[in-house]
Amino acid sequence: MKSNAIATGFLIKRLSTVRYSSLSECVSDLEKNKRLLRIKEEVDPYLEMASLHRRVFEAGGPALLFERIKGSSFPAVSNLFGTVERAEFIFRDTLPLVKEAMRLKASPEEFLKTMWKNRFRPYSTYFKLPFVGLSSLPKQISLTKSPVAYKETTVSALPQIVCWKEDGGAFITQPQVFSRSPKNSSILKSNLGMYRVQMNGNNYVKDKEVGLHYQIHRGIGVHHSEALSEGKDLSVTIFVGGHPAHALAAVMPMPEGVSELLFAGMLGGRRFRYSLVGEHVISSDADFCILGWVRGRKTKREGPFGDHLGYYSLEHEFPYLEVTKVYHRKDAIWPFTVVGRPPQEDSCFGALIHSLTHSLVPSEIPGVKELHAVDEAGVHPLLLAIGSERYVPYRKREPLELMTQSNSILGFGQCSLAKYLFLVAREDNENLRASEIKDFFIHLLERVDFRRDLHFQTKVTVDTLDYSGESLNKGSKLIITTCGDKIRNLGREFLSFPFPDIWKNPLLVMPGVVAVSLPAFTNYEEEQEKIKRDLEKIPQKIAQSYPLIVLVDDSQFVAEKFSNFLWVTFTRSNPSHDVYGVGSFTKFKHWGCEGSLVLDARTKPHHASPLLEDFQVEEKVGRMMRKIGF
Repeated sequence: MKSNAIATGFLIKRLSTVRYSSLSECVSDLEKNKRLLRIKEEVDPYLEMASLHRRVFEAGGPALLFERIKGSSFPAVSNLFGTVERAEFIFRDTLPLVKEAMRLKASPEEFLKTMWKNRFRPYSTYFKLPFVGLSSLPKQISLTKSPVAYKETTVSALPQIVCWKEDGGAFITQPQVFSRSPKNSSILKSNLGMYRVQMNGNNYVKDKEVGLHYQIHRGIGVHHSEALSEGKDLSVTIFVGGHPAHALAAVMPMPEGVSELLFAGMLGGRRFRYSLVGEHVISSDADFCILGWVRGRKTKREGPFGDHLGYYSLEHEFPYLEVTKVYHRKDAIWPFTVVGRPPQEDSCFGALIHSLTHSLVPSEIPGVKELHAVDEAGVHPLLLAIGSERYVPYRKREPLELMTQSNSILGFGQCSLAKYLFLVAREDNENLRASEIKDFFIHLLERVDFRRDLHFQTKVTVDTLDYSGESLNKGSKLIITTCGDKIRNLGREFLSFPFPDIWKNPLLVMPGVVAVSLPAFTNYEEEQEKIKRDLEKIPQKIAQSYPLIVLVDDSQFVAEKFSNFLWVTFTRSNPSHDVYGVGSFTKFKHWGCEGSLVLDARTKPHHASPLLEDFQVEEKVGRMMRKIGF
């Protein structure tokens, strides 16, 4: 009897689990739990919707359902993932299971120990784990039973949302771009990625073409290469909407060759359902599906677009999709987000992904304990890591194993796009966390030896959105690995130093870090000579208290907030061109310096423009915000 009662209780609990079959169900659930606000007034998709979204996100407000969108009959939802707490609420019944599954993969031994310890807890997460595997396998259904095939529409009938005033047109900002390998059409070898899609503008033919901005190190690029080698066109489908887990799966860093659809089913608690339309795969539960072909090497100009580094990514040649069909479901809702200088809604995506994957790092990269891509610096420009230094424990400690680990990190998925990698040893402070950014900087600056610990990589690939380098996708990297005892006490009160006359308004950013204003940057030939001459006037002893000096356009702005320092310093500098040092030297191709490290983080002529809001639109949206209670 007791065992029957336990089985019945478990079944009831399982059946009561929240598992959305559509985005509409998720929206209803959020509204029922007072986590969603309806915008009943008509809103212009040109700048107004994005402005409303940014304001509500900044206020930590609810998800937004736009009922009336100028020029479109479809409603739209945004800010679903506007807080980590709301994202965890959406996935409240599956997130614990997925985390345990990740822990099992990371360390089966530790997982089994914990499971044994909690074996007497009724209905625990561990008893549900077998169902996770079942829900992760994609399921094919007939097209006639596919909700998304309810009706056909056109690209121009969709909400034409423009987020920033210099954007090249309307963009899909939460697309799930699906492709399969031409050499292996198995659904489990597919790729699902979130690559922005330009819906109009430039030279795109209305309703017939949309731009695909897929960047380097993306799975669709592998499939495109295979199609070219086979002399075939690549079938691509853009899913929009569906279970929120599908959008998160599209940005999940899955190993190459492992389909994101497995993760979508696991986190959604429901098998990913798909149907076939000829050679195209459609997501049966999506709200919209755009079907088309990438033809050979054909490209068109795409952009500009206000992107997540806080600048416009400019016009460049990218592949595009020749659209053949656009489907939508009966209760279709158009999901969108707004990107810009972080933090934005995609920052919550990153936080959620980190909470799921952090346990995998030690098993994937031996010796590395933590990784933290700094959101305030635009994610890829700055990566902090904590590793181990155990190579020669019988001698004075120096970064040897850390250098091995740094190479492993830069070969690990999208970590390869990191521009600055700072790596320290866990043995020096067991309590240090890479996510505590200011504490991490203090720890590093107290120990770093700039004569030894700087390692450059030049003419390498960097993030497509990073314009600090020499050209698109091309730049450099700086790796700092350090360990050992403290070698300096950091200055915590800025004192007067004999800086060159042209260096104005020196301000303390944080212990050991000074920002200085310089006149506007001209060109590298002139500026490098000026800076080298100026550095000769600075005493090397400054490094004892202030090891990092940042040259900027506006030191007041940089020193005002630590997030300003992170954003300006690491998005506006290219290590090979913009790093200098007091008492610098080159010895057998190794560059170092005796005194302070100096970064030139001024705006350069080749940099993209920062994102600025439209004053008139902001005034109008301000009035709308007051009407809805914000």
